[in-house]
Amino acid sequence: MASTRFVFFTLTIMTTNKNSKEENHKKKTSSKKKRTIKILLIIVGVLVVIRLILPYVVLNYVNKTLSSIQGYYGHVEDINIALVRGAYQLDNIYVNKIDSATDQQTAFFRSDIIDLSVEWKALFHGSIVGKIRLEHPVLRFTKDKTGPAQVKSDSADFRIVLKKLMPLDINRLEVNHGVIAYRDSGSKPVVALDMTETYILAQNLKNSYDSASVLPASVRATANLYQGHLAFNLKLNPLAKYPTFEMNASLENTNLPDFNAFFKAYGKFDVNRGTFGLYTEMAAADDKFLGYVKPVIKDLKVVGPQDRNDTFLQQVWEHVIGFVGVIFRNQPHDQLATKIPIEGSFINPSIGTLDAIIGVLKNAFIQALIPSIDHEINLNAVEAQPAEKKNFLQKVFGKKKPAETK
Repeated sequence: MASTRFVFFTLTIMTTNKNSKEENHKKKTSSKKKRTIKILLIIVGVLVVIRLILPYVVLNYVNKTLSSIQGYYGHVEDINIALVRGAYQLDNIYVNKIDSATDQQTAFFRSDIIDLSVEWKALFHGSIVGKIRLEHPVLRFTKDKTGPAQVKSDSADFRIVLKKLMPLDINRLEVNHGVIAYRDSGSKPVVALDMTETYILAQNLKNSYDSASVLPASVRATANLYQGHLAFNLKLNPLAKYPTFEMNASLENTNLPDFNAFFKAYGKFDVNRGTFGLYTEMAAADDKFLGYVKPVIKDLKVVGPQDRNDTFLQQVWEHVIGFVGVIFRNQPHDQLATKIPIEGSFINPSIGTLDAIIGVLKNAFIQALIPSIDHEINLNAVEAQPAEKKNFLQKVFGKKKPAETK
């Protein structure tokens, strides 16, 4: 009986010790879990706090940076951070240019949104670069008055502003619904030109992908200019030793009377009717470039009934301009045009002034220039041998030199 009690007592003690160990283990496990949960909650809390204060820290940094750029003053209203895609967005940003003589601020740039982020496409190719998207930006150029000799010129540049905002190299740039404006408040009348609905898409500017292509980077742009439409296309190699690119652009059906403030301020005349077009191509390789500019004015009328109140000298001047336009107009097509070739090197560029005059004569008396891009300029044309030289009459009338007889 005694032995039975001893065995029972021993088993009770062993069971009690086992339960005690299990309870201690559970307590330790529970304590570890609670400690882990507390650590995780602290980390999450710190991250939440950082996420909450980060926009204010970045906003303060950006505004401090924009206000310290020499020659400019800028401000951002709000900043949104997107950590997942590695981006931040500036809302309602403006940058004003400061007159170094008077300290007065002139509107230079503003945008509803600037989105700056890492370009993941380039990251997959091993390059850490950034991309920028601008919504409704306005870039304004002004003709400044000539200041005193002792006034130092502003050294700041818009590229510095972008570099301050985006520490990474910009590989992609997109502009939506932009405006590029020109203002001359000192002229009479005041000149105000606006290029509206500007769209720009620049890709692979740092050659972060598609590096096997001869011209891997591209820039495409469109815009409206007083009932006219601008189209611009550029392909380039940003890493080439010398500028290497192919470019073409066209401006069609721009209404000339909308430029009358410009004509009156700088040419002392105005236009009653007419449209303007401009076509150009250019290519460059091995420090040489080749191209042309082809302006076309159609249905031009300088003198009209509304000019009766002009001064005598202004009426005389407008009649002279109108007479010149009639003389050099291609009558069947009612257009005045020329084709100005541009060629040379970047060290010593030259534009054929005589060729411009020849183009006017050829268009007026022989054939009308087709108002379009000719698609004749490319890298191969730049590298080709120069064409046979012709004299003035041969260029005008298209005659070739007679072949030499052996």
